[in-house]
Amino acid sequence: MNVIIAIVSLIIGGLLTWFATRFLSKKQRAKRIKEYEKETEVIKKNKMLEVKEKFIQLKAELEKQVTARNAKIQSVETKLKQREALINQRQDDLQRKNYEIEAIKENLATQISVVEKKQQDLEKMHQREIEHLEAISGLSAKDAKDRLIESLKDEAKTDAASFINEIMEEAKMTANSEAKKIVIQSIQRVATETAIENSVTVFPIESDEIKGRIIGREGRNIRALEAATGIEIIVDDTPEAIVLSGFDPVRREIARLALHQLVQDGRIHPARIEEVVSKVRKQVEEEVIETGKRTAIDLGIHGLHPDLIRLIGKMKYRSSYGQNLLQHARETANLCATMASELGLNPKKARRAGLLHDIGKVPDDEPELPHAVLGMKLCEKYKEKPDICNAVGAHHDETEMQTMIAPIVQVCDAISGARPGARREIVEAYIKRLNDLEQLAMSYPGVINTYAIQAGRELRVIVGADKINDKDVESLSTEIAKKIQDEMTYPGQVKITVIREIRSVSYAK
Repeated sequence: MNVIIAIVSLIIGGLLTWFATRFLSKKQRAKRIKEYEKETEVIKKNKMLEVKEKFIQLKAELEKQVTARNAKIQSVETKLKQREALINQRQDDLQRKNYEIEAIKENLATQISVVEKKQQDLEKMHQREIEHLEAISGLSAKDAKDRLIESLKDEAKTDAASFINEIMEEAKMTANSEAKKIVIQSIQRVATETAIENSVTVFPIESDEIKGRIIGREGRNIRALEAATGIEIIVDDTPEAIVLSGFDPVRREIARLALHQLVQDGRIHPARIEEVVSKVRKQVEEEVIETGKRTAIDLGIHGLHPDLIRLIGKMKYRSSYGQNLLQHARETANLCATMASELGLNPKKARRAGLLHDIGKVPDDEPELPHAVLGMKLCEKYKEKPDICNAVGAHHDETEMQTMIAPIVQVCDAISGARPGARREIVEAYIKRLNDLEQLAMSYPGVINTYAIQAGRELRVIVGADKINDKDVESLSTEIAKKIQDEMTYPGQVKITVIREIRSVSYAK
């Protein structure tokens, strides 16, 4: 820019000189020309100085940039040299390790060859010992083996004959006892099938296409249904059927009714599943209350507390040693009324006590009390008369009998449960074990729900995402497993699965 200004100044000076020479006198023109030349020379020098200064500044800036770039290049070169040295060191280490591995391989090969040689020597020594023994005894190994077998056969036959005689004598003496055991075992075998049938529900479907809709994409529907109901849903190759498995009949009934509504409606997705299960749970609760009212009316029992009526309705979905609890209670109530009439006692009180005697098996919570004592406390809580409460609490001799109704209830309870195939103790123990599993896990802070599935071989624990973080989930499952090992008795092993889930729900209106 400065150069251009200098050139323009020269051009202007030349023009002024030309004008001066054209209109002035010779002397004036010469004088003006000299003046203009001096001014032009001064301007030229000034501009050249400015150009030199600008050039020096640009040169200094360029030198700074070059210095900075050289420093960067030097830093990169230093890093590259360091990396190269590190790579060389690692290569040396790797090569040294390879040498060590080769040495170990050679050592192992040497040791293997030594072992093989010793094994061969041992086999040779064994063979020599056998030949030496054969030479001493005068028999070959095969002949000695045959003789030994023959002597053992004779001895075994003699021992077996004497043993059989002893067994026959003992069987004759204990024939009656053995016959009773056989009858009991036969009854238990029949009851086993009933108990297994009572722990599953078969849900019929019209076509196998519905199975895929129930399972859902990547199994999300079936997982949502299992989480909402606490029931294991088994979808296998069985045509036109789905099996609902769970120890709690109320949960199974809720799952069955929810599946029925979902299949009829056709809309099957996690949000709809939760909505339907919630509605069905309310319907089942209403059905429980209705069942309790209908039972009380059928037996002619009045004035029961609403909570006792609800507990009576829950008996419909419970089993006592494989026997339906509500049917057992009704049967016991009718037997008590009949026996009380024969003895000249109040049949209404006896029927009431017979209906309530097993109410302690269906409480809302599960305290560590015998069911007879718990039933007595429930009756006292809901203002039943003292003789009724005593009859309920004394029917298994947990408390002392104080009225004549108490032995009647005890005897009628035994009569109702004594018929062949009516009860099986292992079913009650199995259900109690599953309940204990769930209650044990619920005792930990942060646990929202627990579900025992897979016949008690798996316990699913659902925890609150805002109460337990991901790190504590593993420690919680370990603690629950250790507590189950220390406090419970169970066959096989129990798998504890802790589930931590975060949900965000919004509504578009």
